[in-house]
Amino acid sequence: MVRLNKIYTKTGDAGETHLSDGSRTQKTDQRVAAFGAVDELNSALGLAVVAITDTSLLHSLSRIQNELFDLGADLSHPGPDENAKTPPLRVIASQTSRLEAEIDQMNDTLSPLRSFVLPGGSEAGARLHVARAICRRAERDALILSQTQNVNEQALIYLNRLSDHLFVAARWVNGREDNEVLWVPGASRS
Repeated sequence: MVRLNKIYTKTGDAGETHLSDGSRTQKTDQRVAAFGAVDELNSALGLAVVAITDTSLLHSLSRIQNELFDLGADLSHPGPDENAKTPPLRVIASQTSRLEAEIDQMNDTLSPLRSFVLPGGSEAGARLHVARAICRRAERDALILSQTQNVNEQALIYLNRLSDHLFVAARWVNGREDNEVLWVPGASRS
Protein backbone atom coordinates (compact mmCIF):
# COMPACT_ATOMS: atom_id res chain seq x y z
CA MET A 1 0.00 0.00 0.00
CA VAL A 2 1.30 3.44 -0.89
CA ARG A 3 1.12 6.14 1.73
CA LEU A 4 2.57 9.59 1.14
CA ASN A 5 2.32 12.02 4.02
CA LYS A 6 5.05 14.35 2.84
CA ILE A 7 6.00 14.87 -0.79
CA TYR A 8 9.49 16.20 -0.31
CA THR A 9 11.97 14.14 1.68
CA LYS A 10 15.27 15.85 0.81
CA THR A 11 16.82 12.38 0.39
CA GLY A 12 17.39 13.04 -3.32
CA ASP A 13 19.07 16.41 -2.98
CA ALA A 14 22.52 14.92 -3.60
CA GLY A 15 21.47 13.25 -6.86
CA GLU A 16 20.46 9.84 -5.55
CA THR A 17 17.11 8.06 -5.40
CA HIS A 18 15.64 4.91 -3.91
CA LEU A 19 14.87 1.86 -6.00
CA SER A 20 11.93 -0.37 -5.12
CA ASP A 21 14.18 -2.90 -3.36
CA GLY A 22 15.29 -0.17 -0.93
CA SER A 23 18.73 0.33 -2.47
CA ARG A 24 19.92 3.74 -3.62
CA THR A 25 21.36 4.73 -6.97
CA GLN A 26 22.31 7.86 -8.88
CA LYS A 27 19.46 9.65 -10.64
CA THR A 28 21.57 9.38 -13.79
CA ASP A 29 21.56 5.56 -13.60
CA GLN A 30 20.17 3.85 -16.72
CA ARG A 31 17.54 2.12 -14.55
CA VAL A 32 16.21 5.52 -13.49
CA ALA A 33 16.24 6.66 -17.14
CA ALA A 34 14.16 3.62 -18.09
CA PHE A 35 11.43 4.00 -15.48
CA GLY A 36 11.56 7.78 -15.90
CA ALA A 37 10.72 7.39 -19.59
CA VAL A 38 7.81 5.14 -18.60
CA ASP A 39 6.61 7.89 -16.25
CA GLU A 40 6.84 10.42 -19.09
CA LEU A 41 4.88 8.03 -21.32
CA ASN A 42 2.18 7.74 -18.67
CA SER A 43 1.92 11.54 -18.50
CA ALA A 44 1.62 11.75 -22.30
CA LEU A 45 -1.14 9.13 -22.19
CA GLY A 46 -2.92 11.20 -19.55
CA LEU A 47 -2.86 14.11 -21.98
CA ALA A 48 -4.18 11.89 -24.78
CA VAL A 49 -7.00 10.52 -22.64
CA VAL A 50 -8.57 13.96 -22.18
CA ALA A 51 -8.98 14.28 -25.97
CA ILE A 52 -10.55 10.83 -26.52
CA THR A 53 -14.31 10.36 -26.48
CA ASP A 54 -14.68 6.64 -27.27
CA THR A 55 -15.45 4.81 -24.01
CA SER A 56 -13.86 1.50 -25.01
CA LEU A 57 -10.57 3.19 -25.90
CA LEU A 58 -10.75 5.28 -22.73
CA HIS A 59 -11.21 2.10 -20.69
CA SER A 60 -8.23 0.49 -22.42
CA LEU A 61 -5.96 3.51 -21.97
CA SER A 62 -6.93 3.87 -18.30
CA ARG A 63 -5.95 0.24 -17.74
CA ILE A 64 -2.70 0.82 -19.63
CA GLN A 65 -1.90 3.83 -17.44
CA ASN A 66 -2.24 1.62 -14.37
CA GLU A 67 -0.08 -1.04 -16.04
CA LEU A 68 2.57 1.60 -16.70
CA PHE A 69 2.82 2.17 -12.95
CA ASP A 70 3.29 -1.60 -12.61
CA LEU A 71 5.94 -1.43 -15.33
CA GLY A 72 7.73 1.42 -13.56
CA ALA A 73 7.77 -0.64 -10.36
CA ASP A 74 9.08 -3.61 -12.35
CA LEU A 75 11.91 -1.59 -13.88
CA SER A 76 12.79 0.01 -10.54
CA HIS A 77 13.47 -3.39 -8.93
CA PRO A 78 16.97 -4.55 -9.87
CA GLY A 79 16.44 -8.13 -8.70
CA PRO A 80 17.11 -10.91 -8.32
CA ASP A 81 13.55 -11.66 -7.27
CA GLU A 82 14.44 -14.54 -4.95
CA ASN A 83 16.40 -12.17 -2.67
CA ALA A 84 13.51 -9.71 -2.30
CA LYS A 85 11.81 -9.32 1.09
CA THR A 86 8.47 -9.14 -0.72
CA PRO A 87 7.89 -10.39 -4.28
CA PRO A 88 8.43 -7.53 -6.74
CA LEU A 89 5.65 -6.45 -9.06
CA ARG A 90 6.43 -7.81 -12.52
CA VAL A 91 4.76 -7.36 -15.89
CA ILE A 92 3.36 -10.68 -17.13
CA ALA A 93 2.65 -12.15 -20.56
CA SER A 94 -1.15 -11.87 -20.24
CA GLN A 95 -0.85 -8.08 -20.10
CA THR A 96 0.88 -8.13 -23.48
CA SER A 97 -1.66 -10.61 -24.84
CA ARG A 98 -4.46 -8.19 -23.93
CA LEU A 99 -2.68 -5.43 -25.87
CA GLU A 100 -2.41 -7.74 -28.89
CA ALA A 101 -6.14 -8.55 -28.76
CA GLU A 102 -6.98 -4.85 -28.66
CA ILE A 103 -4.58 -4.11 -31.52
CA ASP A 104 -6.26 -6.80 -33.63
CA GLN A 105 -9.74 -5.51 -32.78
CA MET A 106 -8.89 -1.92 -33.77
CA ASN A 107 -6.86 -2.97 -36.80
CA ASP A 108 -9.71 -5.09 -38.19
CA THR A 109 -11.65 -1.87 -38.84
CA LEU A 110 -8.79 -0.06 -40.61
CA SER A 111 -7.81 -0.10 -44.25
CA PRO A 112 -4.36 -1.54 -44.98
CA LEU A 113 -1.51 0.96 -44.94
CA ARG A 114 -0.23 2.05 -48.34
CA SER A 115 2.19 4.66 -46.96
CA PHE A 116 3.73 5.71 -43.68
CA VAL A 117 1.48 7.74 -41.40
CA LEU A 118 2.44 11.26 -40.39
CA PRO A 119 1.85 12.07 -36.71
CA GLY A 120 -1.20 14.28 -36.46
CA GLY A 121 -4.69 14.07 -37.87
CA SER A 122 -6.96 14.86 -34.96
CA GLU A 123 -5.97 16.22 -31.56
CA ALA A 124 -6.49 12.79 -29.97
CA GLY A 125 -4.55 11.08 -32.76
CA ALA A 126 -1.66 13.51 -32.49
CA ARG A 127 -1.46 13.01 -28.72
CA LEU A 128 -1.45 9.24 -29.18
CA HIS A 129 1.40 9.59 -31.70
CA VAL A 130 3.40 11.59 -29.13
CA ALA A 131 2.79 8.85 -26.56
CA ARG A 132 3.88 6.24 -29.14
CA ALA A 133 7.16 8.06 -29.77
CA ILE A 134 7.83 8.32 -26.03
CA CYS A 135 7.01 4.62 -25.69
CA ARG A 136 9.67 3.82 -28.31
CA ARG A 137 12.21 5.81 -26.28
CA ALA A 138 11.17 4.04 -23.08
CA GLU A 139 11.70 0.73 -24.87
CA ARG A 140 15.18 1.82 -26.04
CA ASP A 141 16.07 2.94 -22.50
CA ALA A 142 14.91 -0.38 -21.06
CA LEU A 143 16.84 -2.30 -23.74
CA ILE A 144 20.01 -0.37 -22.95
CA LEU A 145 19.47 -1.19 -19.27
CA SER A 146 19.01 -4.89 -20.10
CA GLN A 147 22.47 -4.99 -21.68
CA THR A 148 24.16 -4.52 -18.30
CA GLN A 149 21.54 -5.17 -15.60
CA ASN A 150 18.63 -7.49 -14.82
CA VAL A 151 15.39 -6.59 -16.61
CA ASN A 152 12.20 -8.62 -16.82
CA GLU A 153 11.95 -9.83 -20.42
CA GLN A 154 8.16 -9.41 -20.28
CA ALA A 155 8.62 -5.71 -19.54
CA LEU A 156 10.58 -5.29 -22.77
CA ILE A 157 7.98 -7.21 -24.78
CA TYR A 158 5.17 -5.17 -23.21
CA LEU A 159 6.81 -1.87 -24.21
CA ASN A 160 7.32 -3.07 -27.77
CA ARG A 161 3.70 -4.14 -28.10
CA LEU A 162 2.42 -1.00 -26.40
CA SER A 163 4.04 1.22 -29.04
CA ASP A 164 2.22 -0.85 -31.68
CA HIS A 165 -1.02 -0.46 -29.69
CA LEU A 166 -0.61 3.33 -29.53
CA PHE A 167 0.15 3.52 -33.27
CA VAL A 168 -2.96 1.53 -34.15
CA ALA A 169 -5.04 3.51 -31.63
CA ALA A 170 -3.93 6.76 -33.29
CA ARG A 171 -4.85 5.36 -36.70
CA TRP A 172 -8.18 4.12 -35.33
CA VAL A 173 -9.06 7.50 -33.79
CA ASN A 174 -8.06 9.37 -36.93
CA GLY A 175 -9.78 6.86 -39.22
CA ARG A 176 -13.10 7.34 -37.47
CA GLU A 177 -13.03 11.00 -38.54
CA ASP A 178 -11.16 10.47 -41.82
CA ASN A 179 -8.25 12.50 -40.45
CA GLU A 180 -5.32 10.18 -41.16
CA VAL A 181 -2.42 11.98 -42.81
CA LEU A 182 -0.19 9.86 -45.02
CA TRP A 183 3.40 10.54 -45.98
CA VAL A 184 3.86 11.52 -49.61
CA PRO A 185 7.52 10.78 -50.43
CA GLY A 186 9.27 13.73 -52.04
CA ALA A 187 6.09 15.84 -52.11
CA SER A 188 7.94 19.13 -51.64
CA ARG A 189 10.80 18.44 -54.06
CA SER A 190 10.93 20.51 -57.24
